[in-house]
Amino acid sequence: MTNLVIASQLIITISVAYVWVFRYEVIIKEFKDFELSNLTRTFVGASKISLATLLIVGIWYPPLILIPSILMGLFMLVAQYYHFKIKNPFIKHLPSLILLILCAFIALVSMEII
Repeated sequence: MTNLVIASQLIITISVAYVWVFRYEVIIKEFKDFELSNLTRTFVGASKISLATLLIVGIWYPPLILIPSILMGLFMLVAQYYHFKIKNPFIKHLPSLILLILCAFIALVSMEII
């Protein structure tokens, strides 16, 4: 596994942990802006933290990273949809867009396409 893939896994995991643990008040506001329920917010948060954990475990067990990277990428794709839906400025789209690109990169490398 390349160092670039490991770095991507770490970036995604640290980003998800930082936002969902230390900047949770921003998440609460965004989900209200998106008009999504507290239950949805809880499901998304638990799922993202679980997927991020699997990405880290994938450093030592690489066959594990394909599905978590695809699922995390889908969450980032949905985040893009909601940012467009409420007409957020591009700067608000950027974090989930970068993480989406990293997830796609990890998935492609884990399938040995790149």
